[in-house]
Amino acid sequence: MSITLILVVFISGLSYYALNNYSLMDKLIFNPYRVSKYNEYYRFITSGFIHADFGHLIFNMLSLWFVGEGIERLFAGLFGASGAIYYLLLFIAGIVVADIPTFLKHRTNSKYNSLGASGGVSAVLFAAILFAPTMTISLYFFIKMKAFIFGILFLGYSFYEARKGTSYVNHSAHMYGAIFGMIFMAIVYPASVPGFFAQIGEWLGGLRP
Repeated sequence: MSITLILVVFISGLSYYALNNYSLMDKLIFNPYRVSKYNEYYRFITSGFIHADFGHLIFNMLSLWFVGEGIERLFAGLFGASGAIYYLLLFIAGIVVADIPTFLKHRTNSKYNSLGASGGVSAVLFAAILFAPTMTISLYFFIKMKAFIFGILFLGYSFYEARKGTSYVNHSAHMYGAIFGMIFMAIVYPASVPGFFAQIGEWLGGLRP
C-alpha cells in the first residue's frame, strides 16, 4: 500500500470522526492564540489532518491522490528506501510551514481557527510542478493547461485573496505551502531547477512556427 493511499485513508477517517465530534475538532484545529498562550504546538500538524466539511476534504484528498502517487514514486526512484521519509517530510513540513504566517498574524486572536491539508497538498503539487513544469493539469476534467501556467495562476490568485483577506479560506497557507514545496524540491534535488527552465524553454520552442 502506498504512503499516499495511507494518508488519504487516515485523513479521511480522522476528518469524518472530527466532523461528528466537536470536542476532538476543538482539540486538533489550528488556533494560533491557543498555540501561543498554551504552547499547543502540536496543532500545527494535527490541523492538517482534519477538514471543515466533506467538500473541503474530498477536494484535498483527490488532489493529494492525483499528484502524490507520482511524487512518491519519484522520491523512491531518486532516494531509494529513504524516499518515503522525504515524501512524508515534504507533506507534513508543508502543513507546518504554511501555517507559520497565519500564526504570526493571528496569535492574539482567540476566535481565529484554520484547518485542512491544503498546505501539505500544495507543497506536494508544487514540488511536482518544479520537477515537471510542462505536464498537463486538468481542472474540473475539461480545463487543461501546463503545470507551470497553473502554478503562476494559483500563486497569483492565492496572493490576491490573501491580501484582500475577505475569504474564510486560508489562501496564505496555500501560497506558502506551494512556495515551500518548490524550495524543498530544489534543495533535495537541485537538478530540478535547471530542468524546470529547460523544459519550459523546450516547450516554448515547440510553439514557434
